[in-house]
Amino acid sequence: MNLFTILFAAFLLGLLIWVIYRSKVKRSGFDVPVSFPKHWSSFLLEKVKFYKGLSAEERLRFESAVQHFLNRIRITGIGTEVNDEDRLLVASSAVIPIFAFPNWEYNKLWEVLLYPDTFSEAFEFEGQNREISGLVGSGGAIDHVVIFSKPALWLGFDNQSDKHNVGIHEFVHLFDKQDGDLDGIPSFFMENQSVLPWLRLIKTKTDEIQSGTSDINPYAALNEVEFLAVAAEYFFERPVLLQKNHPKLYEALYLIFQTDLAKEKKSGRVYGGIRKWPNLLPEL
Repeated sequence: MNLFTILFAAFLLGLLIWVIYRSKVKRSGFDVPVSFPKHWSSFLLEKVKFYKGLSAEERLRFESAVQHFLNRIRITGIGTEVNDEDRLLVASSAVIPIFAFPNWEYNKLWEVLLYPDTFSEAFEFEGQNREISGLVGSGGAIDHVVIFSKPALWLGFDNQSDKHNVGIHEFVHLFDKQDGDLDGIPSFFMENQSVLPWLRLIKTKTDEIQSGTSDINPYAALNEVEFLAVAAEYFFERPVLLQKNHPKLYEALYLIFQTDLAKEKKSGRVYGGIRKWPNLLPEL
């Protein structure tokens, strides 16, 4: 093999790597600032309780994850304008569930659509039967897409104590779907022997919801998929209350998300590297 052939092969390899990089790392079409703007940080401090509870070093990591998301994922307004604050709330919704996993990629997501209001099953945001505020697309034209009602997305961050956040809810669905199945069992983060105890815990909590003795949103009782997403909203918005009212559920969720949010900040909250599932099995 002569020098020219080697150089040409190296050029083609470099070109292929560049194309892959461009397609995966910067395909959103949004010009993300290299340095995180101060007014962006101020906005996050005001609106995103999770970010506000981080240390200075952790906030930098959160900001970097937000920038990475905004570089990769296109955010498009349908019948509404999209501004930087909208983008920051979408990106924060995405980063919060996976903050303990620095190398995470939402590899099943290409685009987020923002609607001006709630929408129907036919994706109409005018007329009757508009009860949907967020949706993870599955199949067809909306595969690899997440849709949010923009007012509902904002409401999730405006009210930071109601245990509801549609942004977190839908991105937890994507978190769940990462192993290929949207089933309420994030298998990437649960060892095989922990699946049945997790399902038993869901059954116990669902029975409590249906009997009217639980403060968990009744929508969680629909199925395992919605239980995980609804419980995650509670976990990220009111972790101390969840630990008090549902200690076993809190324990399971902080093992899934590798985030011990209820721990006092002065003692040092934990993001990653927490107890393993086998140690929890007897307690569930």
